[in-house]
Amino acid sequence: MMPQWQGGNNELYPIGSELLAWLAPASDAPVARVPVEPFHSDDTPENGISHRTALLKQLKEARVLIDAEQPDKIAVFGGDCLVEQAPFSYLNEKYNGELGVLWIDSHPDVKTTKDFTNAHTMVLGNLLGEGDPEFAAEVRVPLLPQKVMYAGLRETGLTEQESEVISRLGLKVASPEVLQHDSTPVLEWIAENNITHLAIHLDLDVLDPATFRSVLFAEPEPEIDWLKMYPAGKMTFTQVTRLICDVAERTDVVGMGIAEHLPWDAAHLKNALSKFPVLS
Repeated sequence: MMPQWQGGNNELYPIGSELLAWLAPASDAPVARVPVEPFHSDDTPENGISHRTALLKQLKEARVLIDAEQPDKIAVFGGDCLVEQAPFSYLNEKYNGELGVLWIDSHPDVKTTKDFTNAHTMVLGNLLGEGDPEFAAEVRVPLLPQKVMYAGLRETGLTEQESEVISRLGLKVASPEVLQHDSTPVLEWIAENNITHLAIHLDLDVLDPATFRSVLFAEPEPEIDWLKMYPAGKMTFTQVTRLICDVAERTDVVGMGIAEHLPWDAAHLKNALSKFPVLS
């Protein structure tokens, strides 16, 4: 459980994390909760990253909790995308630097402080040994680029910097259109790279906001028109579920992280309930 909000600077992330954990199947596995500072609106960048100090502290605390358990598999309920750094870094060490990572996301998460101040846009870069130097330094064994593949990435909306990183590192990409009917490109990548252990990052904004509303791009009456600024997801739940189940038949999935759950309706209802008579 990592209800981290600072990486994306949105106060809905904690309730999104809590709802994910509540909705997930019951389990007897140990549950570790990373302490996260309460939301506040001061996002003045520290050396190019908003909430840098708090994010580094939470990253290190997550790693301490993981090391205490020494698990073979980890499920992560976020929070912003940066919640994946500690568990995926640990799993790559555990599996001798050969961990495969399937990044199901409409965005590549390889930005730097030259491009953005929100750290959740840098997490995969950190895991690959790039991104932000201070965060990347917490990754003891960087991921191998050939062991990383995007699924659902919207290449039409990439910046020059993002395209350069993907091209230079040779990161594989399967677009929403390619994955519309089957999972073949991802299954071929698993076979070609002999991926025996895999971690899956599921950023819920890979889903089309017209069909799944608990994502940034479905914010009702937004102050910023997110759809004009960034490419929204194009996949359906059926496609994503099929992809993950297909992958699980071909390799041992040892990590499953779910991030960027922004339940607008639940949050607005919670806010209203707090103001109603009798209830309040």
